[in-house]
Amino acid sequence: MKDNPRGPFRHAGQDLESTRHAADTPQARSPAYRLAFDDPDFLLRDELRPVRLQLELLKPQLELDARGINSTVVLFGGARIPRPEARDDARSDTLRDMSRYYEQARRFARMITERSVATDCTENVIVTGGGPGVMEAGNRGAADAGGCSIGLNIVLPHEQVPNEYVTPELCFNFHYFGIRKMHFLLRARAIAVFPGGFGTLDELFESLTLIQTGRMEQVPVLLFGEDFWRDIVNWDALARAGTISAEDLSLFRFVETAEDALAVIDGWDKTGKRGTIPGR
Repeated sequence: MKDNPRGPFRHAGQDLESTRHAADTPQARSPAYRLAFDDPDFLLRDELRPVRLQLELLKPQLELDARGINSTVVLFGGARIPRPEARDDARSDTLRDMSRYYEQARRFARMITERSVATDCTENVIVTGGGPGVMEAGNRGAADAGGCSIGLNIVLPHEQVPNEYVTPELCFNFHYFGIRKMHFLLRARAIAVFPGGFGTLDELFESLTLIQTGRMEQVPVLLFGEDFWRDIVNWDALARAGTISAEDLSLFRFVETAEDALAVIDGWDKTGKRGTIPGR
């Protein structure tokens, strides 16, 4: 165990190791005798939820800080979007046709990561939800470019495992959706959103709300597939109804290809943009 760099006090890990060799007595075997930070039953109590929230915020934060990762490019999109080679499976014709978005997500991530590699993977690091579909495509594109990428998985009732392309040391697992979404945006320099379901819509609209309300810096929000997005959201009707302002429609851009998206990012002008750097 390394010496504590912050002072003369004994490292907590040393005490943890000592408890492994405690005398076998009724007192030492009692759950009450466990160190608080080594007691799952204690940590999982309802009253400890604020502590678990803080731990879930801190663990990825400290690891990303330690690796010097300053900025990210976020990829949101559906887990059900198939790989191109899976077009002949049992999915619907519509879903099989959406495999083109897998290809564009992979290409976009590769192009972004080629730039990231030049910074020793400290800037513009691809971050996805770490699962299949568009998420896999993003991590795969980063791997194609020889760079690293982040995966933010979440525990779901059905089996959820990280895709094979996430950088293992940058693969995190979450219990709280809110903390996970916060980590998506803490370092975001751009947000690319591909077709998806409820989860993708949730992520998109939370991002737009934070930007609209000035709680987050205005960054490029790129919606891949204009036909898809106009079909499922009547953006103009929201503006006509007055539930959003007409200028809110400028908070995002429709793009069709990775090249389109990169052009928007490269031409981004922050002059006059609303908002502040995300709070921490």
